[in-house]
Amino acid sequence: MQVILRQINDVIIRRAEPSDLIPVMEINLKTLPEHYSDYFYESLLAEIPEAFIVAEVNGKHVGYVMCKTEYGFSNFKRLGFVKKGHVVSIAVLEEFRKKGIGKALVEESINGVKLKKCDEFYLEVRCSNTEAVRLYEKLGFVIKQQLNAYYRDGEDAYLMAIEFEK
Repeated sequence: MQVILRQINDVIIRRAEPSDLIPVMEINLKTLPEHYSDYFYESLLAEIPEAFIVAEVNGKHVGYVMCKTEYGFSNFKRLGFVKKGHVVSIAVLEEFRKKGIGKALVEESINGVKLKKCDEFYLEVRCSNTEAVRLYEKLGFVIKQQLNAYYRDGEDAYLMAIEFEK
């Protein structure tokens, strides 16, 4: 059963289903250098479907965000151990960028990890991706640290995080 979360003009933002995994993998292959196994996508959808979100235009998949939950040291509290949401991957096809789709995907993934009672939410983003960094900052994320040579090609990443109010 499709759970439509919002609509922006002709773009439908909804929770992913198993039938969405192949189109999501195809978007990943077209847009990002980091790729994952089929099982990895399936496991994330099974773990936290509330934060595995797809964007469609007229039935065509144009973007996605997939997340996971984990326990670890807080990005905000010294010595705090918390439940965190983690954006594993987000992508929008190039021809559909700058239409609010990425923003809607992140906002809905925030809602999804909140449903899982996470204390904070974080992601890694290429330091060179200034548009994405600006978007995340507008949504309340802050740069917590720079991760040197984080990506396979040697580029640095920012670890950005947002803390949720209790």
